[in-house]
Order: sequence, then structure tokens, then C-alpha cells
Amino acid sequence: MRIFNSQFSIFKCQRLGRKIALVVSVLLVLVLAVMLARQSKSLVRAQLAAPTSQLSNYLTNGLSNYSYADGPRKFAFPADSGPHNDFQTEWWYYTGNVQTPDGRHFGYQLTFFRRALVPPAERQPRSSDWAADQVYMAHFALTDVAGKRFQSFERFERGAAGLAGAQASPFKVWLDDWSVVQVEPNVYRLRASQGDLALDLQLQDRKGPVLQGDQGYSQKGPNPGNASYYYSLTRLETSGTVRVGSATYQVSGSSWMDHEWSTSYLTGDQIGWDWFALQLDDNSELMVFQIRKADGSVDPFASGTLVAPDGTTRRLTRDDFQITVGATWRSPRSGATYPAAWTIKIPSANLMLDIKPYLADQELNLSFTYWEGAVQIRGERADRAVSGSGYIEMTGYAGSMGGQF
Repeated sequence: MRIFNSQFSIFKCQRLGRKIALVVSVLLVLVLAVMLARQSKSLVRAQLAAPTSQLSNYLTNGLSNYSYADGPRKFAFPADSGPHNDFQTEWWYYTGNVQTPDGRHFGYQLTFFRRALVPPAERQPRSSDWAADQVYMAHFALTDVAGKRFQSFERFERGAAGLAGAQASPFKVWLDDWSVVQVEPNVYRLRASQGDLALDLQLQDRKGPVLQGDQGYSQKGPNPGNASYYYSLTRLETSGTVRVGSATYQVSGSSWMDHEWSTSYLTGDQIGWDWFALQLDDNSELMVFQIRKADGSVDPFASGTLVAPDGTTRRLTRDDFQITVGATWRSPRSGATYPAAWTIKIPSANLMLDIKPYLADQELNLSFTYWEGAVQIRGERADRAVSGSGYIEMTGYAGSMGGQF
């Protein structure tokens, strides 16, 4: 019995030793995984934030080995709904204004950014499912007007192993469980959640793609390649649910999608842009943007598009519209001062719009600091009252975006 007890004690010690070794091994694997994940996220973040748009650096940075927007092209759908991996930068931008039957208003943004890691000619086939030559970043934001609260979030993933990506047919763009997926022709399901917030929306395209600029070629500067290919879905009828905390709200309204891809965007002394996506209650839409210079002036390559109720479009040049700022708001976090009220006039269309934010503070303090928020509209078209909602994006107020896009 004493021998048995001694052997049993030795056996218990051996089992205990194996358990300790196993636990230590598991912990080491977990620590290594966390370190690699953090390193991967840092690399993804660094790639997405790396300077890329200085045209003078094309050769030294290898940007000449990417495709770039150098003139009008023929768009083909559904192929152009998907990714254009030969260009360095691309985004799918969803924004919308929805409300409950009793009028509680929400604005949302869900954006997916793609960034190429290496030019097409340098890509090598690799056997690992984790190997990636594209990285993705996504931003999710919700404006709760009644709750007077704006929240924003950011995620990064490699474009591999099913973690993030985009495809043309059936259309899908995703990062983790944030996604927009085509569920039937011209109908999409948008889902995103973070903490106590969640969106689950159905978007139905009512007008089809609107090609911005010159047949989808949107020039941003005088140099070759300082441009993007750009189209929009300007009237996405929207319904679904918004969850805030323990409350889930049935909502309806309208959304907008921008899809844009390029290799070089800003150049020279351009520091940022003001972009307006406005939906009016007469079933028309307006997109205008202006690019600001370091000296405060507006670049002549500003432009826009008027979309009529029947879907026909009219291209606008810088001389066709005027944007006047009527008030400002200073961020307590970044210290940036942003416009907080605007008047847009398009004399040739007999259109005048007064615009103000639903909430002043809709600044995203993420890898990039910028203001993107829901706005309300009142105005006149040919002496008849119009109203509506939209989204405005303002970059370069908290620091130049030159060298970032």
C-alpha cells in the first residue's frame, strides 16, 4: 500500500506537471496570437494612414505601378460595384437619415475603405489563407438626435481569411460583422453593431447609379491622376431597426451610397474637402464638393451633380454654385473649428438651400479626425418651399489631409 501510495503520488505529480505544461503552452500561444493581432492591426492602420497622394513621390514610392484615374472610362455594372484592386485606395460610403413613426430622428454612417499594400506587378501567389495584399478599415457612426448623442467606431482587418473584403456579384462589402450585402436585385441589407448600438436596415435603390463628374471621372486637381472614378446611389429607400441600449426602434427614411476609387487624390497645397449629399422632399438630390487650399481659398476643381426626380442628371461646375458659411462650431477634443451652417445657391436652377446640422458635434476622432454628420435642409426652388435631409463631410480642419489620399 505504501508503494502504491508512493507510485500514485508520483503519477499525480506527473499529471500535474503535464497540466501545468499544457496551461503554460496555451497561455504562450494566446499571448503570441494577441501580439501578432496587435502587430497586424498596427500594420493595417499604418498602411491606411500612410501618405500616398504626393504626385512628386510617384516614382520613389512606386505609385506609378498602380492604375490611376486619368480620364473618362466606360462603367460596367455589376462589375464596377466591386473592388478595383489595381488602384491603391477605394471606399464604399453609406450614409442615411431615418426616423421612427413618431418622429425620433437618427443619422448613420457606415464606410468601408480598401487600401492596396503592394502594386499589382509585385503581388505573389501565397498558399496561406492569411496572406493579404489588401487591407480594410471601416467606420461606423450613429447620430441620436433626441438623445443628443453622437458615437463613432473604427475597425481594421486584412483582406484575407474571410475577415474583410468586397465582391461585385452578388454585391457584398464587409469587415467582421459590419456588412452590406445584396439580397435581391437593387436591394441590400446593411448591418453593423458596436456595444449597445446596432443597425439592421434594408436599402432599396430607386434611381440606379449616378456617374459623378465627367461620366464618372471626378477630377480633383490639375495633375495627371489627381482624380477618382466616382458614382453614387442617391436614393436608397430605407427601412429596418436601430437599437440604442435596450430599446429597438422601427425606422424608415432614405440613404445614399458613394463608391470611389483612385491612386492620387489631393495634391500640392490642397488640405481637405467639404462634401454635401442632400436629398430633398421633391425626390431630387444634390451632390456638391469643394476642395480647400492651405490659404483658405477654394480650388477651381470643385463640382457637383443635380439629380432630378426622374433620375436625369445635370453636371455642375465650380461657377454654377455658391457655398456660404453662416456659423461655426469648435470641437472641444481636436480644437478644430468647423462650419456649422451653410447656404447653397444654384442660380441657374432657381435653387437656394439653408443647411444646419441635427447635432453640432458629429466629429469622428479616429485614425483620421474629421466631421461627418446628418443635416437638415430648408429652402426654395423657383419660389416653392423644399426641405430634406442629408450628410456633410468635412476634412482638413483638424490637420491637412494632404498626403493621406
